[in-house]
Amino acid sequence: MDDKKKRTSAEIYDAKKITVLKGLEAVRKTPAMYIGDISSRGLHHLVYEVIDNSIDEAMAGFCTKIQITVHKNNSVTVQDNGRGIPVDLHPTQKRPAVEVVLTTLHAGGKFDRKSYKVSGGLHGVGVSVVNALSEWLEVSVFRNGSIYHQKYERGFPVSKLKKIGSKKETGTQIQFLPDTKVFKRVKFNYDTLLQRIRELAFLNSSVKFIFKDENTGQKDEFHYKGGLVEFVQYLETDRKPLFKNPVYFKAAKEDVDIEIAIQYDDTYAESIFTYVNNIPTIEGGTHLSGFKAALTKSINTYANKNNILKSNDPPLSGEDVREGLTAVISTKVLEPQFEGQTKTKLGNSEVRGIVESVTTEELGNFFEQNPSLLKKIVDKCLLAARAREAAKKARELTRRKSALEGSGLPGKLADCSIRDPQHSEIYLVEGDSAGGSAKQGRDRRFQAILPLKGKILNVEKTRLDKIVSNDEIRTLVTALGTGIGGEEFDPEKVRYHKVIIMTDADVDGAHIRTLLLTFFFRYMLELIQLGRIYIAQPPLYRIMNGKEELYAYDDEEREEILNKIKRSSVNIQRYKGLGEMNPNQLWATTMDPEKRTILQVTIDEAFEADRIFNILMGDKVEPRREFIEKNAKYVQNLDV
Repeated sequence: MDDKKKRTSAEIYDAKKITVLKGLEAVRKTPAMYIGDISSRGLHHLVYEVIDNSIDEAMAGFCTKIQITVHKNNSVTVQDNGRGIPVDLHPTQKRPAVEVVLTTLHAGGKFDRKSYKVSGGLHGVGVSVVNALSEWLEVSVFRNGSIYHQKYERGFPVSKLKKIGSKKETGTQIQFLPDTKVFKRVKFNYDTLLQRIRELAFLNSSVKFIFKDENTGQKDEFHYKGGLVEFVQYLETDRKPLFKNPVYFKAAKEDVDIEIAIQYDDTYAESIFTYVNNIPTIEGGTHLSGFKAALTKSINTYANKNNILKSNDPPLSGEDVREGLTAVISTKVLEPQFEGQTKTKLGNSEVRGIVESVTTEELGNFFEQNPSLLKKIVDKCLLAARAREAAKKARELTRRKSALEGSGLPGKLADCSIRDPQHSEIYLVEGDSAGGSAKQGRDRRFQAILPLKGKILNVEKTRLDKIVSNDEIRTLVTALGTGIGGEEFDPEKVRYHKVIIMTDADVDGAHIRTLLLTFFFRYMLELIQLGRIYIAQPPLYRIMNGKEELYAYDDEEREEILNKIKRSSVNIQRYKGLGEMNPNQLWATTMDPEKRTILQVTIDEAFEADRIFNILMGDKVEPRREFIEKNAKYVQNLDV
């Protein structure tokens, strides 16, 4: 029989099978496509999209104040004093313009380049997506001396736009309640929102931000008139700057606005944060490439011109001139093109040359006028160059040693049999005891185990030459296969697409986890950006209900389990370490992909992560004490 005749009507792929989603239906059908995910990150992204609408008004020169309020019912209000979204009838849609903006994807004043020269928005999808994913949304527009109001439910208007009062001031107020049919948990985190609001305040020096949470009574106000200079000073709060005031310059060239602030300090890592139209470009791009090229060229040129570099000194490399550098680069681009793994890498080729040209000119002027500061910078760069050479020799020695020993892989690595990185994972395990259980309990086909002895080196306080000479770090780098340091590091060569940190749930385990995260953040950041780093979540309690074995991962889950069973016949064991679990238990609770919970490490606010790692792992004790005292009330399961 012909194959076609065998097919049922359900299997035939024809025009009837094509589903057309109208209006905002597509957003509700696949929300993750528009906001990244429907977890806490996506939830908070809704707030950012509404704020970005107000920021566009600020960048256009019409908004100086933005107020954000989290209400007790978990709705959020964002109000600005901009021009107010237009309320007159749209010429083709025959509906009020504000209704078109709130119900149509890619509708707004930013597309004709007349209302807005540049605009932000993390995904460029705007408030229409927020409207679609909200149980309800209310908009109030202050314009033409009147107050206009309209209400929506799950993206659809349930009332007509109407005047409800008068007001001299102009602006827009949007209040929305995220839909519990979309988001599993509607609960906003004050600190998460705070970091993005603070970041926007630094980037928009003309705007005052007022942020409050009615649930906790917390309130913060930000107005950084110094803009990027204050941003760099904030990042340098717990470090020792090389000179008093950051270098700052601002220029416009060929429709690209460029604003840059830089400072050097006594640390060894580089901290460069880049933005395009207020969007964090965590993967960098052409604006970053232009800046780096100009910085390296300018320091070498003027160091030679002022005889700071001697004839026998080699040229300083890009790595050398960026050691201990903190910089913020903010650009405004008419039509930014984004690429990369997370669409946060600027791809406009013309921007590189523009940023390089402006930076070269501005740094040249600064170095001409401040030769003593140039000498301080170059002296630090020379120390970095010597350390780089020492690190190169240490790596070469390691390679020769590995070649003599055979495979080149560490002896204590229990590798997996699958060689395809996409289908393999490695557990970084604390100590030999837990390592032994993990090796016995794992699935040898795709799970590798690397036991780490004690606490690895604190890379926040150490130069690269000392880092590559450290046995535990060298073992880790060799197992991952990426190399380390500058051109040596290649994230595409990672041997496992899941690198899972698995430590005990006590103080020592938390410290080891922080040391490892610091190492990845400072020297393998691209692995975090590619979504390769995870944290295992072993259970904290084992609950025996007769012969039934149950596990709880925190105190709250333990109480939920106990409330469901008879407590009289229950035996509770609190795990202090992974070594207390036998291989079967470790597999069942922490390593079985079908049952385990692992947290993917992400960086939503890179600048705040940079600051916190420096506080926790840097040289200064007082900032660390203040951080611990401030955040102690949020700590759970602390084993002292």
